[in-house]
Amino acid sequence: MNRRKFLKWSSLGVLATLAGGTFASRSLAANRYYDGPVSDHFDGRHFFNPGGEEPNGFFDLLRWQLGGGRAAWPLDWPSPFPPAVPEARIAGDRLVVTMAGHAALLIQTAGLNILTDPVWSERASPLAFAGPKRVNPPGIRLADLPKIDVVLVTHNHYDHLDLATLKVLAQRDGCRIVAPLGNDRIIMPAVGKAQVTVMDWGGAVALADGVVLHCEPCHHWSARGLGDRRMALWSAFLIETPGGNIYHVGDTGFHKGINYRAVREKHGAIRLANLPFGAYEPRWFMRPQHQNPQEAVEGMLACGAAHVAGHHWGTFRLTNEGIDEPLAALEASLDTVGIARERFRALRPGEVFEVPAAKA
Repeated sequence: MNRRKFLKWSSLGVLATLAGGTFASRSLAANRYYDGPVSDHFDGRHFFNPGGEEPNGFFDLLRWQLGGGRAAWPLDWPSPFPPAVPEARIAGDRLVVTMAGHAALLIQTAGLNILTDPVWSERASPLAFAGPKRVNPPGIRLADLPKIDVVLVTHNHYDHLDLATLKVLAQRDGCRIVAPLGNDRIIMPAVGKAQVTVMDWGGAVALADGVVLHCEPCHHWSARGLGDRRMALWSAFLIETPGGNIYHVGDTGFHKGINYRAVREKHGAIRLANLPFGAYEPRWFMRPQHQNPQEAVEGMLACGAAHVAGHHWGTFRLTNEGIDEPLAALEASLDTVGIARERFRALRPGEVFEVPAAKA
């Protein structure tokens, strides 16, 4: 096989893992990451979305990849914001969110520095030479990151779980890494003696006085390569703080808004929701795993979020839509339902969002 064909098929395999297809639709082997009891979302071998949809298979992936309709992306799309240099700590009820890129957000409040889905690598891929490549540098230089207390990893796709970045953070800061069930088997061999906590949906752990982390459902799936589809859990997180609730969703299909309504019913008012709104076309393929901008706005309403930090757009080309199409569609959706655009901020790398205080 010549290099061009090898790169093409290598990239296809990466896309299969990131976007919903895989070369092995079901694994016949035992679960390599988790061996816990059967539950309403674990059948003894695979995790699943209750009442939901499974990800598409390899032939659907080929149909998508060969079907055309893929908008061109620029090789470079610099952010209008310079690299941020965050404050060392933010105390009290202040809440500041800084966009590093894609789903990597620095959340600072109550004296804690919390980093979500950190990816500082050049590619969201298991390969150094193929797979989605970033079109803008991280909005915070690693050297400028303050000491990180907690890293939240929502699931194991390469655009959310970057072992190289986790290793640097763990060695530098000794931070606590929190992820859904099974992901410790992926993280710990790569990062060494890191403190890794795994959680099931419905679980809760204290992060500090008055700060509690809750693991909540989202409609997604997982895989790192061939034969491990849905063997590690995926999740959203809700951070309960004295200054208000923060809801972080890494990836999700809308799933009729079920999980959004459930988190509102369980936790009440949400000061800030971090919601994905990119990587959604074509809808027939992406709908079960990635919500589109209209659905993200519906999710904002369903969970009752006062403000939203929008992410998962404009850094890695994963799907068919153009690089700025999510922003145009988001603004149109906000205007249609009468939500002020400043309440749903489509963040760019380096952008700093000082979230208004929760209303009493």
